[in-house]
Amino acid sequence: MRFLKHETHIKFISLRYWALAISASLILAGVVSLIVKGGPNYGIDFTGGTLVQVKFSSAGVSINKLRKVLGKLDLGDYLIQQFGEQEDHEVLIRVEGSSSNMESLGDRISRELASVYAKDGFEVRRVEMVGPQVGKDLRRKGILAIVYAMLGILLYVTWRFELKFAVAAIIALLHDIIITIGVFSILDREFTLAVIAALLTIAGYSINDTIVVFDRFRENSRLMRRKDYEEILDGSINQTISRTTLTSLTTLLVTVSLLILGGEVIHDFALALTIGVVVGTYSSIFVASPLVFIWHDIVQRREKHASPSGSKPAAARKKRS
Repeated sequence: MRFLKHETHIKFISLRYWALAISASLILAGVVSLIVKGGPNYGIDFTGGTLVQVKFSSAGVSINKLRKVLGKLDLGDYLIQQFGEQEDHEVLIRVEGSSSNMESLGDRISRELASVYAKDGFEVRRVEMVGPQVGKDLRRKGILAIVYAMLGILLYVTWRFELKFAVAAIIALLHDIIITIGVFSILDREFTLAVIAALLTIAGYSINDTIVVFDRFRENSRLMRRKDYEEILDGSINQTISRTTLTSLTTLLVTVSLLILGGEVIHDFALALTIGVVVGTYSSIFVASPLVFIWHDIVQRREKHASPSGSKPAAARKKRS
């Protein structure tokens, strides 16, 4: 099945500098946001603490009043934020790095709310507790999971193709992950275990598209020997563009549906996947393949400069003499 009915002849490699400029701008914006905000907005999973989700029966709940109520409990650092749609009347109470007994903290919050909001009606819908040491360990393991996945992909692509393809693929994957983290920082979304799972999913999705292009390039290298490197890369991308577009659009239908209809619990997971699918499709076309060409071009120039001035073809030397 072809998404595009006619063959395309787009010169993708010639757009490499525009693409790299766009990628650099997106990465820079994310890095600046991370620096300004002091790193990702880690959730309870990584920082440790207690999370309490409360649903009130009416809209007459003031965040300022709720903050005064909880101030009596001496919770330390805590955050109150709206959860879900405004008409849902739900809030999240996050207590980070609490030195008190976290096992009883949820009950203490429930009792204090009951003493003030009993007549209005409320429901404690979720209580999650993570120890600080556990959160630190989860953060370390999440980072290691991404690193090990990258190393595995690097070894596989090197074995399946060549080192330059593996390096280009890994840079493209890092590009996707860094941009996704940057967007989360700009939007001030939480970085949780679900987001780590989404990043690993993005890596698997993106490398699949990239390998399809690389595999077609390897076939075309044998069939199109008379054409130069850039033409073969462009031809390979154009031959797979229909498959890439169709796969990305069908995947986006699922991730956007989860984003809109899945609720707040999986919202960040679906958001990361949606960003990753878009950026991963872009990087497979405009980052990975152009990096392979840049590597090849640099090697060719070095070989040309390294060769002695008198090592020109014999026919050329004879003609000159």
